[in-house]
Formats: sequence, C-alpha cells, structure tokens
Amino acid sequence: MTIRVVIADDQMMVRQGFTVLLNAEPGIEVVGQAVDGLDAVARVDELAPDVVLMDIRMPRLGGIEATRRITGPAGATVKVLVLTTFDLDEYVYEALRAGASGFLLKDASAAELAQAVRVVAAGDALLAPNITKRLIAEFSRLTVTPHAPSKDRVDGLTERESEVLSLIAQGLSNAEIAGRLVVAEQTVKTHVGRILVKLGLRDRTQAAVFAYETGLVRPSGY
Repeated sequence: MTIRVVIADDQMMVRQGFTVLLNAEPGIEVVGQAVDGLDAVARVDELAPDVVLMDIRMPRLGGIEATRRITGPAGATVKVLVLTTFDLDEYVYEALRAGASGFLLKDASAAELAQAVRVVAAGDALLAPNITKRLIAEFSRLTVTPHAPSKDRVDGLTERESEVLSLIAQGLSNAEIAGRLVVAEQTVKTHVGRILVKLGLRDRTQAAVFAYETGLVRPSGY
C-alpha cells in the first residue's frame, strides 16, 4: 500500500527537495504541498493523506495549530511528522502535545526521511526514540501546563498496562518491551492497543507524552 504524503513548509526548496527524495522511494508518494498551516489543513481535507510533514514556523497559521486542527477531529487518522532545524526546539514538544506523532530534523538523509515517514504511518513505534524520549522528558520537566491530563485516568489501567505504558514512554519498541517483560510481542501489541483505547490516545507518541505529563514516568538524567 502506498503511503500518501503532504509536505507543509513555507520554503519552496524544502518542499521540492523532500518531494523529490520521497517520490524516489518505493511505496511513498507525495500527493500535495502546502505553503502554510491553513493551506496544510485544506490539503488534508482535499487529499486525505496518510502523513503530513509539517514545518512549525509558517505564516498565517503555524504548524502547531495546524497539527491540532488536522489531528483533533474524532476519527482523524492522518499522522503528522514535525520538521525542525534542531532537536531541542520547545515548539516541537508543543507540537507533540497538539497531536504530532514524531519529529524529524530538516537535515535528515533521504533514508532517514523515508524511514521516518514509514514509522509514523505505521504508528507502531516512536520516531527516533533516543531523541524523542529526551525531548519529551526535557520539556515535560520544564513546561508547567494547567491542562495536563489527570493522573486519575491511569487508575483505569491494569498493573501490566501501566508497566507497558511506562516502557513505551522510555522509548522501547514492542519487541524490546516483550523481551523486558518476557512475553510474546503480540501480547505487547494487545496491551498497547488497550492502553490507547482506555486513555483515548492516538498513538505511542501521545502515550509517551501522557505518561510524562501525569508523572507515571519521571524525567531523569537530562
């Protein structure tokens, strides 16, 4: 199945460069481009892509609010991959909270770009866990948000589900979680699915943000 991509960036060279790179990859097709956040929302409504590569700083409507509008409606399935120039950008954390599934540095190689799109489209792993985990931990520690989710929601999880959620937030893949808990990988997938349903979350990245913001996982070593 071909992964349909929309690229949203106010720089023409970025849009065209990523379009060329992605269209050269098997199973990926760039179906549209957007010059700002409002354009991105319109292109998503028109083209129904699987993944949006979203710049953060754009005129008229920025990438954070555009991400919120794209991923917010009930039943929304499109994944947003945030583009940034450096990996500890506070706006990236806000984009993750708004609904983005991961982020990618603009200087990524063609292989890294294609892999990122495939990972986000699949929704089965954090993008660049070592970096994403650090970013989530750093800004959940530094950012005081009055809208942080209630920890009471965690009480609806079983002990094993809470354990799996904690390991997701630490950046472990399903296979790594299975190894840590000495269970089958399919069992982990089942737990992950139940966690997302119970907490009303979209994907593993949102689950990781939730775990840090509720204090289930404490940032450390950053």
